[in-house]
Amino acid sequence: MNEQKNKFCYTYSAPTETERREIESIRKEYMVSEVREDKLERLRKLNARVKNISVSIAVSLGIFGSLLFGFGMSLSLVWENYVIGILVSAVGIIPIVLANPVYNAVLKRCKAKYGEEILRLSEELLNEHR
Repeated sequence: MNEQKNKFCYTYSAPTETERREIESIRKEYMVSEVREDKLERLRKLNARVKNISVSIAVSLGIFGSLLFGFGMSLSLVWENYVIGILVSAVGIIPIVLANPVYNAVLKRCKAKYGEEILRLSEELLNEHR
């Protein structure tokens, strides 16, 4: 009896595949690489914001101009109101022509606004990768 008290009993069971996946997912939450992924995700969002803002403004301006131009054409062709129709169409051409310069101006302004942070994040990510 005395011999049984001094023995150490140990049983081991390996985690199942689902337990292993769960353990790895929890482990990933606490790893330092998550900071890198957060920075990369932030960099992607800022880059998308710069491009999306300028594209949406330019497209909206172009659509507005096209609708105005089409309304002027309708006035001229359907209702035979030529003078007002031509004037409205001429006014509708202005936003269509200005869409590209507005796009470039807004893109430049957004790059100036978010450029510093984008450059800082990209430098950090490039230095971490080395």
